[in-house]
Amino acid sequence: MTLDAADTVALLLFLATWMIYNRVVDRCAATGTGLSGAMDVERAAWMRTMFSRDFRMIDTAIMAGLQQGTAFFASACIFAIGGCFALLGAAARISAIAADLPFSGGLDKSLVELKLFGLIVIFCYAFFKFGWSYRLFNYCSIVIGAVPMRADVEADPAAAERAVEKAVVLNRLAGGHFNSGLRAIFFAVAYLGWLLGPFVLIASTVFVVLILVNRQFRSPALRTLRD
Repeated sequence: MTLDAADTVALLLFLATWMIYNRVVDRCAATGTGLSGAMDVERAAWMRTMFSRDFRMIDTAIMAGLQQGTAFFASACIFAIGGCFALLGAAARISAIAADLPFSGGLDKSLVELKLFGLIVIFCYAFFKFGWSYRLFNYCSIVIGAVPMRADVEADPAAAERAVEKAVVLNRLAGGHFNSGLRAIFFAVAYLGWLLGPFVLIASTVFVVLILVNRQFRSPALRTLRD
């Protein structure tokens, strides 16, 4: 089984778009622009505010919520991977259904299996991102516990400042990997268009990217954070 030219071009365009979008968003986050960058600023403000509190139950509750959300998406990826493996057993049936669609271009069993395997790879990537994000949020919780109380800061203010900075960096890293996992899920939705043909894959990729760009750089959430 070999991919024809249209499928190859569509797949390469999909991968290039995903990589370029990730690079642009990560660079914007590093400079504090875009929704992810604005949230990184808020993460730093949160850690600074936490530093000035004597009672940090609210901070531990927020961290627990972040970990639960990350664990939910990691579990969802596991179920998605299992569902894709189940679909591999029905590749012949999917191929027969696709043959009745005028815009699918026709699918043989081996091509369906290849496309499903690609979907499994995407969800595996997302799972590892969410898994590492969960672990980083766990590390961040430990580092928060190591930040000195306000009454103890005067004894060694430099050490206290370093502890806060560690918490800020770990929180940002965890949030960055969580965002990468979410983007993988969004692009997995675009990838589903390939089951209907290469031109549908191109259209679905453009559609998903437009939605993500709008949310990242033009959404009401970003305007709220800037205000």
